[in-house]
Amino acid sequence: MSTPSTSLLNFPCDFPIKIFGKRVDEFAQEVLKVVLEHAPDFNGETMEIRASAQKNYISLTCTIRATSREQLDNLYMALHKHPLVKLLL
Repeated sequence: MSTPSTSLLNFPCDFPIKIFGKRVDEFAQEVLKVVLEHAPDFNGETMEIRASAQKNYISLTCTIRATSREQLDNLYMALHKHPLVKLLL
């Protein structure tokens, strides 16, 4: 017997994604490209950028307007596969 899938999210909703990687010049631009492929209405100017204390790593927070679980899953998979991305939250 299967159980119905339940979600704590009600779509559409604003959904923050935190992306970590090595501090390299192209990191933010590469992440933005991937995010825009899956959330074309994302405004890149709202991306929050923070460097680690030692300035070796950088974190980006992108809050997208998520329209479905499938969209989020696809975005997470694409970011996870990117060679510059080290961790996602």
